[in-house]
Amino acid sequence: MTNTVTADRRHFEDLAVGEVIALGHTKVTREMIIGFAKQFDPFPFHLDEAAAKASLLGGLASSGWQTGALSLRMLVDSFLGTVASAGGLGFRNLKWKNPVMVNDTIGGTVTIVELRRSESHPQWGIVTLDFDVRNQKDAPVLTMRLANLVETRNPGAQA
Repeated sequence: MTNTVTADRRHFEDLAVGEVIALGHTKVTREMIIGFAKQFDPFPFHLDEAAAKASLLGGLASSGWQTGALSLRMLVDSFLGTVASAGGLGFRNLKWKNPVMVNDTIGGTVTIVELRRSESHPQWGIVTLDFDVRNQKDAPVLTMRLANLVETRNPGAQA
């Protein structure tokens, strides 16, 4: 039975290992950093400019979790919103390479590094994505590997 919600989206069979997805860009403002930190990561170096300047980071910096959330948002806008995605299965090797500071612009790419069909649930495929997120100076800020569940167009096809 065809899923009417995802019928016009790319399915597992439409994806290819090596495909590179451009994430676009997001400017990270002081207000974004403080707003996120107040709600989710209230360390002084995310909330207070004087404390941040005296910290290891040397200035007001985005939470790593905010950088991850912004990266995921860019992934949805550039890729997952066009795919018959059923959600994430988890991530590994998350690394925050450099802090994201006030007025940094982040962006980058995601590369499909693995595709495998579920043996026990043939209506699903698993796409593995490698993130390379960088700031405007081309310095890496986040890398990780993410697994996502994607609908297959033909569950009866050979795995």
